[in-house]
Amino acid sequence: MIQLSKFPFKTLKSEPKVSDNRSTSLLLQAGFIRQEIAWVYNYLPFWLKVLRKIENIVREEINSLWAQEILMPALANKESWVKTNRWDSVDVLFKFEGSGGKEYGLNPTHEEVVTPLMQEFIQSYKDLNNMSVYQFQNKFRNEARAKSWILRGREFLMKDLYSFHKSEQDLEVYFEEVRKVYIRIFDRLWLGKDTLYAFASGWAFSKFSYEFQTILWIWEDNIYVCEKCGQAHNNEIVWENFECVGCKWDIYKVVKTSEVWNIFKLWTKFSDAFGLKYTDVDWKDKPVFMWCYGIWVSRVMWVIAEAMMDKYWLVWPESIAPATHYIIVIWDNLDKAIELAKKIEGEWWEVIIDDREKAGFGQKANDSDLIWIPYRIVISPKTLEFWGYELKERKSDETKIINF
Repeated sequence: MIQLSKFPFKTLKSEPKVSDNRSTSLLLQAGFIRQEIAWVYNYLPFWLKVLRKIENIVREEINSLWAQEILMPALANKESWVKTNRWDSVDVLFKFEGSGGKEYGLNPTHEEVVTPLMQEFIQSYKDLNNMSVYQFQNKFRNEARAKSWILRGREFLMKDLYSFHKSEQDLEVYFEEVRKVYIRIFDRLWLGKDTLYAFASGWAFSKFSYEFQTILWIWEDNIYVCEKCGQAHNNEIVWENFECVGCKWDIYKVVKTSEVWNIFKLWTKFSDAFGLKYTDVDWKDKPVFMWCYGIWVSRVMWVIAEAMMDKYWLVWPESIAPATHYIIVIWDNLDKAIELAKKIEGEWWEVIIDDREKAGFGQKANDSDLIWIPYRIVISPKTLEFWGYELKERKSDETKIINF
């Protein structure tokens, strides 16, 4: 539990005006974040709780694929990036010189790490029956100017999954399983109905990549949606004459979105660069086919904050709110509040106790709404007359007395 009389981080009395997207102002006011440098933020306790809950939802769903979680370094080996011809071609790669004049980078993506790593563990076709690994890792991208204020920063947390396959056919089968898992993740985070599955540029890897784009007024992309079959297309692959990739229809509508997930077919680009092969049943060496699947975990938080807020406050899905219950203590009833909090947390909920002496009921109730905690409890001399406490659900105006 969090006891606010012992909690060093405070809310602000009003919204600071920092950008066009109001969610940033609300997050600053509610004490979730503080800016470090341009487009780089400190995550304070409430925001970190939201981040970890989103991360755990993603982890639960990715684990259902029997993928194994690992953690790769943020520090980039120049030699590996040279081997894939990307040291000089990736313009967002942070580079610096270490001791002895040796050059390093900060990984914006991890193909150059995961491919040689898995080379030790992939020898035979038997090793590729279900070979996939993933991580949650901070990524660094030297953007000339970060887009959409805080939605696309220079440092962000990403879940990246890498899968390894015997053939293109095996790769396609696994891709469909991952896509189903991603859809479940969107639904659990309340983004499902507003998230589009879009075709985008495959860059140097393949004809297309695949994105999940959430409809948002603070956008990065124009998405062209086929009016006949509903297939979405990133504007980077749509030129003067639109033709749907799915059904060849030429009538469309345009929606504004922010990219939150992407999937790339890597084919054998990286396995070829590192000589990653496997021995097939005929004892011949064959190339390993690869996919990479990204989820911008920290950006998902910003998207949820911006997409879900109402006219006055932030709104969180209950599953990722910083806590489930906010107990307001009136007068000297802290012992009762702690007793109740222990009981609630014994049922796997999370509690904030607002026992600040210098804060009145109005300020405490306002902070409960500002942080957006689903259930508010008041313990006061009046409620104790009825041997109970007042309970109010965040979405309702009704209150009721619950006996201890």
